[in-house]
Amino acid sequence: MTLQQLKYLVTVAECKNITEAAEKLFISQPSLSAAIHNLEQEMGVTAFVRSNKGVSVTREGEELLSFARNLLEQADIMKDRFCNDKNRSPKFSVSCQHYSFAVNAFVDVVNEYDANVYNFILRETQTGEIIDDVANGNSELGILYLSEHNEDVLTKLLKKNELMFEEIFKASPHVFISKNHPLANKEIITLDELKPYPYLVYEQGERNSFYFSEEFLSVLDMPKSIQVRDRATLFNLAIGLNGFTVSSGVIDKELNGEDIISKKLDMDCTMRIGLIKKKNILLSRYANSYIEAIKKHTAIV
Repeated sequence: MTLQQLKYLVTVAECKNITEAAEKLFISQPSLSAAIHNLEQEMGVTAFVRSNKGVSVTREGEELLSFARNLLEQADIMKDRFCNDKNRSPKFSVSCQHYSFAVNAFVDVVNEYDANVYNFILRETQTGEIIDDVANGNSELGILYLSEHNEDVLTKLLKKNELMFEEIFKASPHVFISKNHPLANKEIITLDELKPYPYLVYEQGERNSFYFSEEFLSVLDMPKSIQVRDRATLFNLAIGLNGFTVSSGVIDKELNGEDIISKKLDMDCTMRIGLIKKKNILLSRYANSYIEAIKKHTAIV
């Protein structure tokens, strides 16, 4: 097994077509097919199912791809750290729940490592996909929260995927509402006071259970609820419908504007916001810079 073979494997999976992958890799189709076949024989797996329409990844192929991406990523990180190559382009990916501080930290990293060529990825996505992204090597880091309500389930899932959780900070629950909301002048808001208004939550797809929710409060506890996919839509609904959502209380006026404000929620629980990463891996300089930037933007919490 070589790193080149692993690169071939990942490229074929991305292209889903041997011919297209061969063109992208600048090798002949027979040479690529032979390299993939030799890797499959060596590993004792069938990574792809071939058809006239292209190739599809098998279940054992997905597992092999996860290891391949991780090894390639670690090789890149090792080269970046020890090779004095000024022409290497920065490359970093993070998947996170919908937090403004996660975006601010990402901006800091891009500004710090600005170059003529770079490849940075920020995915604000569903909780389950964050775990999948880090486990499969699509993202180097993930950002999510644990609480007494979801910790048992998510910790087991992280352990199953050989991931670890590192706490960054603790936060008490707050509500995000419009500055013109009828409850905007209150210092502390109760659940009963919120019941007349729409509860805005992030949709979690097939894993749409309370354990994967980004919010403390179950939709079952509120008579009105609206599910959304992105932060801009959620804030627009908060303004237009006097809706609310529940989060950490950390909000950035420069990023989100001054129309959304944070108020403490009268609810006895704590959210532990932190990062997830693979166990026993070497983090890139970009990941380490991102972690430091996250800590800076949440230092006031």
